[in-house]
Amino acid sequence: MLNNIFIIKFLSFLGFIAIFLLFYSILTVPDPMQNVQLNEADTNKTEVYSVWAIPSEDVSVRVKKLMGGLRSEFGGPQFEPHVTVVGAVRLTEEEARDKFRKGCEGVKKAYSGTVEKIDIGTFFYQCVYLLLHPTNEVVEASARCCSSFGYNSSSPYMPHMSILYADLTDEEKKKAQEKAYILDESIGNLSFQISSLALYKTDTEDKSLKSWEKIEEYNLS
Repeated sequence: MLNNIFIIKFLSFLGFIAIFLLFYSILTVPDPMQNVQLNEADTNKTEVYSVWAIPSEDVSVRVKKLMGGLRSEFGGPQFEPHVTVVGAVRLTEEEARDKFRKGCEGVKKAYSGTVEKIDIGTFFYQCVYLLLHPTNEVVEASARCCSSFGYNSSSPYMPHMSILYADLTDEEKKKAQEKAYILDESIGNLSFQISSLALYKTDTEDKSLKSWEKIEEYNLS
């Protein structure tokens, strides 16, 4: 009799465990639709992107040396030498890649850039820069890429290669401008080849530039 009672209790206990495990498995099984929604959210996430014209390697090395000399005295973040072709545009990564490739197909071949002078600007991202001659090649490359991105600037295109990002006073900017000529006396009439275009993620709110990254590069033939 006691054995029967024990067996019944034992079977009841096993039944309780089985029911508990069943409910636990139901509650902990991931919802596949939730994963789909999360993936869609990642896909639809927008970031700020820009298109840069990248100078040839020898020129990049030279400009980096100049930039390093300016940063050592005036501060500011480190960044790659470039000529902005398309300004900041907010898109998904898929949209940005697609528009970038179409824009590059419109440019296709390498082109030249020539420095007119070292100049100073009015805000952080144009503190001190190399102003380029707005030749047909330079302007057209920007126009083709901007068209692909649907980017419309409020002011005429001013091709330039920044050599210092910083928040400086007007007096400090002039000192940095003078310092640039001292560091590289002939930089003011530099001519160089633009050998590739690059798509960069460029959150303009991040002045440390730590979040900036190259997404894709297109070599110009």
